[in-house]
Amino acid sequence: MAGKDHRDRFSTTTRLRLLGEQTAARVYRSQTRRQARRSRLTGRAALLALVVCSLIVALAYPIRQYVAQRADIADQQRLLDEERAETERLRDEKARWQDPAYIERQARERLHMVHPGETGYTVVDPSAARERRKDTKATADRAWYVNLFDGVDTMDRAGQAAGGDE
Repeated sequence: MAGKDHRDRFSTTTRLRLLGEQTAARVYRSQTRRQARRSRLTGRAALLALVVCSLIVALAYPIRQYVAQRADIADQQRLLDEERAETERLRDEKARWQDPAYIERQARERLHMVHPGETGYTVVDPSAARERRKDTKATADRAWYVNLFDGVDTMDRAGQAAGGDE
């Protein structure tokens, strides 16, 4: 029996079976190590993803606030530029009003002012003149300031009739 055992031990079938078992054990061990390594990397990747997501969530509100504030700053800067342009325009207009020639020209255009000895002419559209005569009495022979005060009185009466003055 010892001889048969010896033969079985070194027989091709026995050797192939042992070789297959050893190979299977090695493959199983390497798969187990790979799976352990993969699961460890998967855990690390999950932790990294969790940290990145937490940072994104934590920074989302401050970034949104930053962008909104930058937009507000841009709007305020635009308004400031517009106000500066308006201020410059008003300074120019104020400087023009310091010039006596400009004041005289404005008085002639707006108030129909004439110097003593000059004759003032006003060209009136005939259709507009007919409409004016229907609503008010002719104002051609009165001074400009009388017409001005009559206009103020007319508007005041219209405002009171509409209930604007309580």
